[in-house]
Amino acid sequence: MLFWVIVKVGIRSLMANKLRSLLAMLGIVIGVAAVIAMLAIGAGAKKQILSRIMAMGSNLLIIRPAQNQSRGVMSGTQQTLTVADAEAIAAQCEKLGIKAVAPVVSGQAQIKYLSRNTRTSVTGSSLTYLPIRAFEVETGRCFTDPEADSARRVAVIGPVTAQNLFGFNDPLNETIKIKGINFTVIGVLKAKGDQGWFNPDDQAIIPLSIAMKQMFGLDYLREIDIQAQDGKDLSVLEGEVRALLKKRHRIPETGTADFEVRNQADRIRELTDTARTFTFLLGGIASISLLVGGIGIMNIMLVTVTERTREIGVRMAIGAKRSNIRTQFLIESMIISGLGGLIGTTLGVATARLIDWLSREHPTLCPFPASVDPSSILLSVAFSAIVGVFFGWYPSRRAAAMDPVEALRYE
Repeated sequence: MLFWVIVKVGIRSLMANKLRSLLAMLGIVIGVAAVIAMLAIGAGAKKQILSRIMAMGSNLLIIRPAQNQSRGVMSGTQQTLTVADAEAIAAQCEKLGIKAVAPVVSGQAQIKYLSRNTRTSVTGSSLTYLPIRAFEVETGRCFTDPEADSARRVAVIGPVTAQNLFGFNDPLNETIKIKGINFTVIGVLKAKGDQGWFNPDDQAIIPLSIAMKQMFGLDYLREIDIQAQDGKDLSVLEGEVRALLKKRHRIPETGTADFEVRNQADRIRELTDTARTFTFLLGGIASISLLVGGIGIMNIMLVTVTERTREIGVRMAIGAKRSNIRTQFLIESMIISGLGGLIGTTLGVATARLIDWLSREHPTLCPFPASVDPSSILLSVAFSAIVGVFFGWYPSRRAAAMDPVEALRYE
């Protein structure tokens, strides 16, 4: 019962100085709102990075030719990867735990349709390239193995390429020219969104044989994409593929490979660690405002103790214990920080949702989405409560340590 009386007295005291209490609370409000908003931006950036990587395919190994090196100087890439290498890997699919393999060549080319033209990326690969890279055909279809084997001039284009060439007209079964060679559009890919360094929606995919012999005149591959089976350890698969290709290229086990393998799992881990560091950095910067808010509470509480010195003396004179005085001022400090934490949480969540909305509606204005993690809310509220206790302890202890006689003499 005494506890609730102390709480009521504390609230009445804070209400007697509304502006002062509000200003003391403002630091906590801003601090909590900033922490929640900054952590939400960090979590949203992490989610966006992972979604972009996963949009390019999951459980993925990418094999590319290594760079030539002479006396420490890099001079272009080695031309060592062949279709036979891809076929050798595909022959070991069941043994190595591989789901699919796709040999790839690519380059930039001018694509023309009637009076319209655009320069975009042209990829030559097998039928397995689309599922490995998580592409879906929205309208039409993909080319078949018989069409690829017979070197049919067919193409599947991205939605941006279709928009650039055909506008709002249907591109299916229309003839386009890629580097002067006629191709029939048989499908349009489902949009993925610009990935920053590469736009998968702005490209044309054609059969591998035509791309190598007629389009680019290549005998070697740009890369070999490998999709592992679910549950397969990519690090183990990477070692097995390295051993297989070294054997085919007659490179000793301890020798330097003429190719390099990019492990998607390692890339995800690196980017996740980077995003986590970024989130901690944002949260740490925002937490400084909480610390400043706590100092503000201590300052206000010290002023309050000084102003109420005579009141403290009267209470002690009529029987109040030092613990009662200490509890009263500590509760007042916790009320300020608690209310500030609740208001700051509401403001922080609202700010995060506004940022998320801006990222969807105006991506150029706000490139990063925001994702509120419930744990960040609990962390911020808990931290604000700790701030109230920590910075309210000294003023409450100072109030409780007063000499009643001296307090009664205070004017």
